[in-house]
Amino acid sequence: MLIALQDITFEFGSRVILEDSSWHIEPGDRVGLIGLNGTGKSTLLRIINGEYSVSKGSVNKSKNLTIGFFNQDLLSFETDESILTVGMMAFGKALELEKDIERITKELEHNQTDELLHEFSDKLHEFESLDGYNMKHKTAQVLEGLGFSTADLDRPYSQFSGGWRMRVLLARLILQQPDVLMLDEPTNHLDLPSIEWLERYLSNYNGAVIIVSHDRFFLDRMVNRIVEVYQQQLHHYSGNYSDYEVEKELRREMQQRAYENQQDYIRQQERFIERFKAKASKAAQAQSIAKRLDKLERIEQVDNGPSKIKISFSVDKTPGKILATLNGVSKSFGNNVILKNTSAEINRGDKIALIGANGKGKSTLLRIIAGEESFEGERVPGHNVVTSFYAQHQLESLDLNSEILDELKNCGSGKTELELRQLLGCFLFTGDDVFKKIRILSGGEKARVALAKTIISQANFLMLDEPTNHLDMNSVQMLIDALNKYEGSLVLVSHDRYFVSQTANKIWEIVDGQIKEFKGTYAEWEEWKKRMAANNAPAAPAKSNPQGGNAVAAEPKKETKADTAPKGAINKEVQRELQKQQKQFSSVEGQLANLKARKAELESSLGNPDIYQDKHKFTSVEAEYNDVLKFLERAEQQYEALFEKIMKLEAELMS
Repeated sequence: MLIALQDITFEFGSRVILEDSSWHIEPGDRVGLIGLNGTGKSTLLRIINGEYSVSKGSVNKSKNLTIGFFNQDLLSFETDESILTVGMMAFGKALELEKDIERITKELEHNQTDELLHEFSDKLHEFESLDGYNMKHKTAQVLEGLGFSTADLDRPYSQFSGGWRMRVLLARLILQQPDVLMLDEPTNHLDLPSIEWLERYLSNYNGAVIIVSHDRFFLDRMVNRIVEVYQQQLHHYSGNYSDYEVEKELRREMQQRAYENQQDYIRQQERFIERFKAKASKAAQAQSIAKRLDKLERIEQVDNGPSKIKISFSVDKTPGKILATLNGVSKSFGNNVILKNTSAEINRGDKIALIGANGKGKSTLLRIIAGEESFEGERVPGHNVVTSFYAQHQLESLDLNSEILDELKNCGSGKTELELRQLLGCFLFTGDDVFKKIRILSGGEKARVALAKTIISQANFLMLDEPTNHLDMNSVQMLIDALNKYEGSLVLVSHDRYFVSQTANKIWEIVDGQIKEFKGTYAEWEEWKKRMAANNAPAAPAKSNPQGGNAVAAEPKKETKADTAPKGAINKEVQRELQKQQKQFSSVEGQLANLKARKAELESSLGNPDIYQDKHKFTSVEAEYNDVLKFLERAEQQYEALFEKIMKLEAELMS
């Protein structure tokens, strides 16, 4: 075990963030830490990192444990060093040794003593053991994986924007290879290719990884456990985010049934007390039941979570069939050619996602479509088209002296104050927040106000540049639901693959200065890309680097003893291996049956209202249930792997 949080309680002033909560972090864990905004996810990471102390309970860590914490506070780091140098800071000890070796080398030119030679030899050996000769190559590989070009590596860190700086700091952190890697919203600063690279890298990472993210696709691909911060408690689930959603719904149903059963029991007992409390022969029994009811630990009714307020778009006019046409469009920034004599058409009903790596011109193309960017070529607007454009630069149009609610009232949408307040609630402005002045809001809060203004614009053509960047999962889902019901057309840029997969019916990608259109959903586009890659793959397969680096050409297969052995000998060897695998298969099959039986028993126990009267018993049963789910998942994976091995061995025997 790497870290054990045991019955911890943490408070900010009078506000309780966590109460009597426990969490054990094991080697190899891939944990998604989730919860509504403000519930304490980042606070919990800071407790683990040692920045905050708990008021009750204990935080125990294994000896010599190293923790890496990726968060927004890292942006306070400033330097004029190159990004390659910043990344190489991960190899602190190796860099010190490199300096020592250079110093000793110079001394040896004039003074070759035995003592100096021994020191030189020891330093070289230690430097080699730390893989110092490869630290520059490793750093370059990680930085390029995160989207930097080779030419960028020697550019000063201070020349890059905040988002690119965060990539450099992320590279430095993962190169340190801490035992526990904590990532707070890592995908906010990455484009799609970089997110996919990070997924490949983390899949082979040796330490434990804890991720706070609103990117459902990322969580589904990266984690095998979910820890939810909910009602001041930590709730543990096995599996990825999709598994969590299913399991949480099951638990909610079980809790609701237990609550209803307990309420029936309480009503029966109260009727008995009311009926017999004045009757001499039954008074003592009624009094005993009343005392038992007083001591009964009440099961809470299921909390349905944040209210599901629906965001709705209203369209004022119906446009013509074609909303915009681009003819022979070209755009360059100096020598950087973004678009080159390309054409495209946007039709009524299109919901287009512009995807690809940063720097390919997605936001530039969006501004061209909106008529806010100069270019060569022709842009022909359609008939009766009313546009609304959401992007970071739209924040400048907000009136800094207005209150949030007044800013929306002044849009002329015709919505009532109640409707506007409900809409602002969807974008995380609740209660008196709506009366805050725009000038005191953070960049993320201003972005949410600008997005709310876009929604009430009554436009029939929306252009959205990274609309989900500052929203939580609940708000993203509400926006998805609204866009799916939206009768107008839209073009959006987003790195959130779940958002794109749920909203777009066309994919646009900029390839070699041309707009390439795919008519279909994101999932269909991904499948098509895989097929194209498979069809264009070279005959000799490449060996992939587990850390996500460049592929290395496959080496020619060396001839082994098995290649030259008689066929009969090979068959006997295969047969022995088959028997061994079949034996293991039977054992795992038995384990699966036992685990499924135990799971059913525990579910039955959790469905019994009596168990909720004893908090410790309930906690024990719930913990065992979570463990059984984890063991069951592993056993099922082992079962499938063994089954595939057996099928291959049987096929080998038959051939």
